[in-house]
Amino acid sequence: MHEHHSTPTNINHAFKLGILINLIFVFIETIFGFSANALSLIADAGHNLSDVLGLVVSWVAVLLSSRPRTSNRTYGYKRSSILAALFNAIFLLVAIGGILVEALQRLQNPQPVAENKVIVVALIGILINGFTAYLFMKDQHHDLNVKGAFLHMAADTLVSVGVVVAAVIVKFTHWFWLDPVISLVIAVIIFIGTWGLLRDAVNLSLDAVPKAVDYDEVKKFIEATPGVLAIHDLHIWGISTTENALTVHICRQTLADNNQFLEKLDHELTKNFALSHITIQVELGEIENESVKHSI
Repeated sequence: MHEHHSTPTNINHAFKLGILINLIFVFIETIFGFSANALSLIADAGHNLSDVLGLVVSWVAVLLSSRPRTSNRTYGYKRSSILAALFNAIFLLVAIGGILVEALQRLQNPQPVAENKVIVVALIGILINGFTAYLFMKDQHHDLNVKGAFLHMAADTLVSVGVVVAAVIVKFTHWFWLDPVISLVIAVIIFIGTWGLLRDAVNLSLDAVPKAVDYDEVKKFIEATPGVLAIHDLHIWGISTTENALTVHICRQTLADNNQFLEKLDHELTKNFALSHITIQVELGEIENESVKHSI
């Protein structure tokens, strides 16, 4: 049956710019961290460096996904985007663990820092991380891999906001315990978003039906198509974070107009559902074995 290739969104510029400005920020944050005796800034610089690695992984996956298929890899490298999303989800969980450990240690031994320098660097972080997250905001709604990059930068923006709020309050109150407390709250917020990313990435890696496709609706649509007696072995899965595939066996009474039937059904399925790779096997007559007839 026909195979439809959806053109991947051109986000190369977003990744290049995001990686460049975040590398510059890591350098600035490290310098200020040492000069302000702020361990939190130095640790956050390391965290931001890990986010740059996450952006690189996502970008490489986007580039690999656009490569043509070969006789050895008949779907090309499209699944690399799913692996990148899974990697980024795990990476975010590790980063959350680092934030929790650091926050708990600082709760036990709070130390004063140069609040003014911390505020300045954190404000720069809000601008850079917020802008980078904005670069991926549009595409993250339909590409789980890009969503991983977006969550990385959105999480860093939240962390920077928390650092500014804590530093301002500490500057006037000397409540040194406030900074790690806000870090704990931010870690929980990041975890909530990351859990959804991890769940979706694991589901795609296990060939589950993508969230963008309603299996029951697709099944009803095919069964209601004129000329269809019954269907069986309907499978829907994601071959990448942006492209979904479908295979199905359809029973018909006649094969007289088979080519026109297949072409029309293929067009209707890709038009009404988030499907791009359609494979249909037509069988003549009803299936006698009911267990096979109603199988997935």
